[in-house]
Amino acid sequence: MELGDSVTWEAKHLGVRQRLSSHITAFERPYFFADEMLTGAFKSFRHEHRFEALAGEATRMTDMFHYTSPLSLLGKLADYLFLKQFRPLLKRK
Repeated sequence: MELGDSVTWEAKHLGVRQRLSSHITAFERPYFFADEMLTGAFKSFRHEHRFEALAGEATRMTDMFHYTSPLSLLGKLADYLFLKQFRPLLKRK
């Protein structure tokens, strides 16, 4: 992957099969890259990946999600019901 690449894949989330597309919008090899949703279930979605070398040959990857839910109040309810366990990794706009 590199800056400007796009990827489309299918995934099953909460029992619903979705086709998702994102675009690599930031890239600092080998430490960081970010992708942003082109099509998918959210109103907006940015996924940041940070990589840190550890002792030996280990690498730690930390993900951070920035998103805006669709459907106004229903989206906020879904955030609370389904995403609360991931709250430390998520930042809702």
